[in-house]
Amino acid sequence: MNAPLLSVILVYYDDRMNLTPCLDSVLATPPDIPLEVILVDNASTDGGIEDVATAFPSVRILRNAGNLGFGAANNRAVRESSGEFLLFLNTDTILQPGAVSALLAAVRPDAGAVAAGPLLFPSEGKVQVSFGSRVDFLGQLVQKTIWNPFYKRRLRRHPAAREAGWLSAACFLCRRSAFEATGGFDEGFFLYFEDIDLCVRMRSAGGRLLFVPAARVFHEGSATTGIRPAASRFEYRKSQWAFYRKHASRGSLRLLRAYLRGNLGFQKLIGRFRGEEGRSRWTAYRELLKSGKGNR
Repeated sequence: MNAPLLSVILVYYDDRMNLTPCLDSVLATPPDIPLEVILVDNASTDGGIEDVATAFPSVRILRNAGNLGFGAANNRAVRESSGEFLLFLNTDTILQPGAVSALLAAVRPDAGAVAAGPLLFPSEGKVQVSFGSRVDFLGQLVQKTIWNPFYKRRLRRHPAAREAGWLSAACFLCRRSAFEATGGFDEGFFLYFEDIDLCVRMRSAGGRLLFVPAARVFHEGSATTGIRPAASRFEYRKSQWAFYRKHASRGSLRLLRAYLRGNLGFQKLIGRFRGEEGRSRWTAYRELLKSGKGNR
């Protein structure tokens, strides 16, 4: 049997409600794009994997004994896949007709392009900004306060393809060769920023990243993290700190440290009102900033 052109990889963790429509959209990919679908179970407990085993016999399931995190689970699937191109996909997404074809058409004939991401939208008439440029303290501040509002308006009216500094891994197509050459996802990130870190390394190696709005993908967002808000906030900040230590300047790191110390106090206060004590988590967060060791 010839190797598939595309390996579609999904990491699953207790998202049973979204899994079936996501896989339905994947398997509706045109037959002229030979693909394999690999679902990695990060020790979920909601019965969704059993549903897939029954309803989608063509989907290959890899089971992890524990929750390895997003990057490590994806890396395992890549090692056991064989496609020339890799499509990393969140389980709370639904590929729209033609999305996969548009992503491949943007990257496949362009030797300098190593990855592409689609236009993500949570509902009709709304969009998610799933790309950006520089990621440091000032860059993120400008992204959130200026570029995100601008692009949300712009993408609704005049979506245009562009080169990007990073792309979201909610739906991320890349060349296997580029992924392997950069070492894959950094497993030091449990959740969040592993996609941006990968993009930074791909660009440092000379690759180009393309935002392709002709590819449209529904993305609910926060399907699994939204039900664990305190833990998700902690993981985001921990990964953000690790990313800055790896890539940002000392000035950005100092600014982030000051911001996170203030944010920690605020979140602890809000957490008490919400009944989210999490003392061990906040203590670990404080010690993280004090020691400067990141999450490695």
